[in-house]
Amino acid sequence: MRFVYFFLLIFKQNLKSMLKYPNFAIVASFFGLWIDSFVPKEFQIYVGFLLIFSFGILHGANDLTLIKNINTQNKASSYWKILCYYIGIVLFGASLFYLLPAFALLLFIVVSGYHFGEQHWNAKIQSVHPVPKALFETSYGMLLLFMLFEFHIPQVQQIIFDITATGIPSLLIENVYYALLIATISLGILLYYKYNAFTESILIDVFYLFVFAILFKVSSLIWGFALYFIFWHSIPSIIDQLKFLYGQVSVKTFKHYFLSAALYWLISLVGISTLYFLFSDLKLFDALFFSFLASITFPHVLVIEKMFRKEK
Repeated sequence: MRFVYFFLLIFKQNLKSMLKYPNFAIVASFFGLWIDSFVPKEFQIYVGFLLIFSFGILHGANDLTLIKNINTQNKASSYWKILCYYIGIVLFGASLFYLLPAFALLLFIVVSGYHFGEQHWNAKIQSVHPVPKALFETSYGMLLLFMLFEFHIPQVQQIIFDITATGIPSLLIENVYYALLIATISLGILLYYKYNAFTESILIDVFYLFVFAILFKVSSLIWGFALYFIFWHSIPSIIDQLKFLYGQVSVKTFKHYFLSAALYWLISLVGISTLYFLFSDLKLFDALFFSFLASITFPHVLVIEKMFRKEK
């Protein structure tokens, strides 16, 4: 309870900054880099996972509440049906990692890339045609992921091997990174000349890419991902969800959001904690951990996409 009270106090003090979250995220990111300069890597891993398990899991724990507000007709009868679909997608994702780990990992990267790109760009390019919009968002999000991979190739290769039992050459990661860079630039040029909404934010977003490059280059793999995932994705997503559910962002609406998500958040934490205590000394834990995250990511991406579509 003290942690919750402390967070609400910090949230209230920084509410205006969070409403303009890029400013807050830049300060938080470089503060994280400052911490990286003198904090041991082992401590960074623990704090990084703590951030992922707190805000990271929390931002996806309110999906069922979002679904109820998306499907406003016949709520009582549709809730349980949607819940069954949601659980079914989670189980399907977990089964996919067990049966076809390499394909499941590739699908996870593509879906996560689209999700990251959509969260970053949706409000800025709503007027763009859905096809080039989806292509650009996917390319942009995957570029961020492979930018992180490019700076930490040995660790990424080890994780991929633990999950798929397949070795990935460094050259493949590098080639995919440069291909995504070319694709993102090409799509960006196309949107720049065709849509006014895109031209209004392109310069500041190029600056953000340089911030991400510095962040990923200087930080360790887990620490760099945690800083991006929390400050550039999860908190902005929570803000968007608060606006969608309650019409405003405030301490009061966040309390409602937190209480609504608390049960599903705790279930997720218990699931991950159980996997850790059972398999922490085994290489199998990496595969189980990523399959668990992917399983809850797949339905979350669908819910957020529907939320953005209904807002539009």
